[in-house]
Parts: sequence; C-alpha cells; structure tokens
Amino acid sequence: MRQKCCDRCELVIGLGCTCPPDGAAPTTRPIASPRQEWRSFPADAILISPRRYAHRPGACAHLSEELVTAPRWGWIPAPPAGLWDRLSTSCPAKATEGNTDRQAIRRCEDCQATVG
Repeated sequence: MRQKCCDRCELVIGLGCTCPPDGAAPTTRPIASPRQEWRSFPADAILISPRRYAHRPGACAHLSEELVTAPRWGWIPAPPAGLWDRLSTSCPAKATEGNTDRQAIRRCEDCQATVG
C-alpha cells in the first residue's frame, strides 16, 4: 500500500503532516528551532524532493536526514554560488547526485525562512 504525502509539507498524511485537511496553509507557524546539523550532507547542499521542492539540510522541521535517500531524492552537495536564490521554473536546480533526474523549481518556505 502506497502512503499519500501532503503536497505542502511532503510528509505522510497522518504520520507527521499537520497541515489542515482543506489544503490551506496552517494559520500559525511553528516556532523556529535552531538549524540542526546533518552528517550525510553539507549545510549548503540543495536537496531535491520528488515534488520538485528544494530543501537545505537541517533547515526545516518537517524533513529528517534519513528520509533523503536515492532513488526518491536527488541532491547537489556543492551547488554553484547563488543557485538557491535563483531557483525557479526558469532556473531549476538539477540534481548531481542521488536521483539525477530530479529538478527543483521552488524552495521550501521553511528552509527559505531559516537560511534566507
């Protein structure tokens, strides 16, 4: 049986997702916690989800290191300077490791708030 993931936070619905069932953004944001250090990825790596979101290691509370594995995820361990800021549909980030078919076209809002 395949588990359904939330389109907003990418967590399994009922197993970590706390988004409202109507798909609206949560009315309150969790208090930001300090960025957690990951062992498998450098802090400036860009992680690319199956839903084409870009994340930064340890920058959002809804993603843990053990979830970021190939072939589901792709990543860029040493992204070119400024790629995070340029990321868009016209300037996607293409994975160089893991699943190299993955491309991110938008940034995770929580990661963006943490790392800028």
